[in-house]
Amino acid sequence: MNKSDKEFSNEKISEGKSSGEKLQKVLAQAGLGSRRMMEEWIATGRVSVNGEPATLGMRVLEGDLIKADRRTIRVAGRNDVVRVLLYHKPEGEIVSRDDPEKRASVFDNLPKVRAQKWIAIGRLDFNTSGLLIFTTSGELANRLMHPRFEVEREYAVRVQGTITEEQMNQALNQGVELEDGFVKFDKLQDEGGEGFNHWYRVILREGRNRVVRRTFEALGLPVSRLMRVRFGIINLPPRLKRGMTSELNAGEVAQVLNWAGIAAGSEGSPHDLSALRQTDRIHSEKTKRSTVVKAEGVKHDRTTSGKSKTGVKR
Repeated sequence: MNKSDKEFSNEKISEGKSSGEKLQKVLAQAGLGSRRMMEEWIATGRVSVNGEPATLGMRVLEGDLIKADRRTIRVAGRNDVVRVLLYHKPEGEIVSRDDPEKRASVFDNLPKVRAQKWIAIGRLDFNTSGLLIFTTSGELANRLMHPRFEVEREYAVRVQGTITEEQMNQALNQGVELEDGFVKFDKLQDEGGEGFNHWYRVILREGRNRVVRRTFEALGLPVSRLMRVRFGIINLPPRLKRGMTSELNAGEVAQVLNWAGIAAGSEGSPHDLSALRQTDRIHSEKTKRSTVVKAEGVKHDRTTSGKSKTGVKR
């Protein structure tokens, strides 16, 4: 007598308890949230596997069907390769798949991926251009975006006016008060300018919504152009034109995963935060000695040695 689909499903889940992937890991890799958040979803009954309520500690196998709120996920094989894509976002695009106003989206220009999806690592607002990173790994995306890892972001900023010594000291030391708390820059460097417009290079370790624009505006300096040129160890490649993409090769992806504290194919234990910050500091010090280049009218520092054509520092 043939087993029912439900019996077969239950046997498969039971088998997966010892040989499959942890359910919370699969959900995190799909970009639904951190593993801890996914554990909370499982505990509160928001997740099912093959039609049965999920339980903490459950493992899933290739082909299992997971439902988490409104999302449906088919578990893929373990050999799926982590992909990382760099995109030079132009102004006038949103970082969202759904927009009631039907504006152009960054996702419109990305290459298609089979049985996976591109997850944006952070956002850039509609009027901000520059480096935007995408990955197929929710684990990597969550690791780089989580506030506790304090990953460096570097921007080229053009403002109307010139910052005073007192304002620069406030932005670097005391902090500038915004409606959602104080913000301090790790670095604020004068890059010169002509007429009423002035360029600055800014480094900070957080990604609050429009935080760079709001900080300069709080200092009385409206931002006329903003461009992200680095995120962590990844630079915006000088030859990557606006609206174009460049995918990291396997070696570069391995570098990024290692830097983020994720071993390829493993559970990915948390990286030592002091080591992660030290890597950022070393990179920041090297950019001080780099040459200044102009990319489409934007003046900003670019390290020219020890870096691949895609922008990952070797």
